[in-house]
Amino acid sequence: MERSLSMELVRITEAAAIASSKWMGRGLKNEADDAATTAMRTVFDTIPMRGVVVIGEGELDEAPMLYIGEELGTGIGPEVDVAVDPLEGTNIVAAGGWNALAVLAIADRGNLLHAPDMFMDKIAVGPESVGKIDIDAPVIDNLRAVAKAKNKNIEDVVATLLDRERHHDIIRQIREAGARIKLITDGDVAGAINTAFDETGVDILFGRGGAPEGVIAAVGLKCLGGEIQGRLVPQNDEERKRCLDMGIDVDKVLKMDDLVKGDDAIFAATGVTDGELLRGVQLKGAFAESHSLVMRAKSGTVRFIEGRHSLQKKPNLVMNE
Repeated sequence: MERSLSMELVRITEAAAIASSKWMGRGLKNEADDAATTAMRTVFDTIPMRGVVVIGEGELDEAPMLYIGEELGTGIGPEVDVAVDPLEGTNIVAAGGWNALAVLAIADRGNLLHAPDMFMDKIAVGPESVGKIDIDAPVIDNLRAVAKAKNKNIEDVVATLLDRERHHDIIRQIREAGARIKLITDGDVAGAINTAFDETGVDILFGRGGAPEGVIAAVGLKCLGGEIQGRLVPQNDEERKRCLDMGIDVDKVLKMDDLVKGDDAIFAATGVTDGELLRGVQLKGAFAESHSLVMRAKSGTVRFIEGRHSLQKKPNLVMNE
């Protein structure tokens, strides 16, 4: 992949974030998602690449754009797999909550797992704890391993997970171990990525979330030198059959190289609402301010980018700056 693609991809997440931010707190999650998706799709047309969506808004009959199998880019440039979540946290934006992102990831063609839209059990950590965790180990063992790796007392370790009834037993085990918890309402891509940045105060992610989001998070953590493990959790025979048809063993623990192969991948995200890592979009009347993150696995480069975008010349999209 060309080095210049990193900055091009940020234009895409910036556009999606700005478009969806206009719906913050208005209680209209579908409208926010539609705005992000439309903006993201439009800017993709200007990107010098030959991309194919492997994780997107659904199948062709479920989504009018950014559907699985859709070709993206100008048709000139590297051949890549594309994973997108135009608005990671639709409910967050609707409620004006914390940690909503516009996010995408790319890797060389054939290198991203074509994860079906179903649940995945996950555990994720930052660089210090790589090789120390095991998704099949008891919660307390993983907490102890992270505490040791980061030279902390277990009481100082912070675990994050989605605030869902299905996680009550994990929450109980974390509390019994003496560790602390940061519950998130939605958006476990942000939760996973946060484990790799000290300033977020998050050490480990547990729990069950979307499989597509697991692949996107894996790209981010690959760029950061972190780790994620996952296992697909079919909810019915139809989902199990889909995994079999795709050649995916539902009992297998999916490691980093199962989720994203190769030594090169790019992750980009722009904050829609404020979070531990990225500030949300600020609308200032004539312009908008954005805060983004872009990372490349091959070089290990991590960039934080602050943007200022005219809303008079381009009222809805950030294009061809």
